Amino acid sequence: MQETNPLEADAENILRAITPSLDPTRHKGQAGKIAVIGGCREYTGAPYFAAISALKIGADLSHVFCTKDAAPVIKSYSPELIVHPILEESYSIGEGDRKYISGKVVAEVDKWLERFDCLVVGPGLGRDPFLLDCVSEIIKQARRLNVPIVVDGDGLFLVTNSIELVSGNSLAVLTPNVNEYKRLVQKVLNCEVNDQDAHGQLLSLSKRIGDVTILRKGKADLIADGEIVKSVSVYGSLRRCGGQGDILSGSVAVFLSWARQYIMAAEGNVAIRPTNPTVLGCIAGAALLRKAASLAFENRKRSTLTGDIIEYLGKSLEDICPAC
Repeated sequence: MQETNPLEADAENILRAITPSLDPTRHKGQAGKIAVIGGCREYTGAPYFAAISALKIGADLSHVFCTKDAAPVIKSYSPELIVHPILEESYSIGEGDRKYISGKVVAEVDKWLERFDCLVVGPGLGRDPFLLDCVSEIIKQARRLNVPIVVDGDGLFLVTNSIELVSGNSLAVLTPNVNEYKRLVQKVLNCEVNDQDAHGQLLSLSKRIGDVTILRKGKADLIADGEIVKSVSVYGSLRRCGGQGDILSGSVAVFLSWARQYIMAAEGNVAIRPTNPTVLGCIAGAALLRKAASLAFENRKRSTLTGDIIEYLGKSLEDICPAC
């Protein structure tokens, strides 16, 4: 008999609970408005993968805030995305204009922030110093407005070096891969990764950052919020093509927003555990990606690419939580 993991999340029941039913009385936007902050000259695929995944799962609107160079490329991938070419990199501005342009960039994003149910910060962002300074201000403003935030990719490079940006933010989620997690542990706990006590170290890391939710990606995805640790190891794929983390960040953003709606509607009578919406969003997002990846791999084997996995997101959710 297979040994039962007491930390394994009840992912399918969580997916069924927090996924909203399709209702003809609902209007555009009620199923989620997601924004991705990312995309620069070199990296245009990552923000697209995150943003389109949110739509494929069921969000109503998906925005991308990117640099001017990246915008035409991202627009060409899909007309479904709302693309804002407002971010700037150091090469395009003079030294004397930095403060003015920074204020302009942040003000432009700020006009939209209150409309969003969740931000995804980092896919394809790059590491340009001026751009990262602007994004730091956007993260601060999102926090002031209580907008949940999922940090991935180069966003993790930013917050690892400026941990105060997310410290104590109960609506923040970090989604590090192996190397990103290693840097976080070294920076925050001042030690090396201890896989012999993976659950305990993850819990300690989350607590030290101020109960921020962390989704440590791996063979089994581990999720901690400073109080509990949960594992998601269902499904999975042998193919490790790049871009799956971008799908995950967009997926977590949608499910986090749905989990918040579910908990508010339940008015304390929540039928599932845990009850932290960031943890629920991580569990649901991780499980759905794993199922979609397993279906894509079943059909494509070694040729499986990120786009193939995205195309199975809808079927994967439908298998678990039928629309009608």
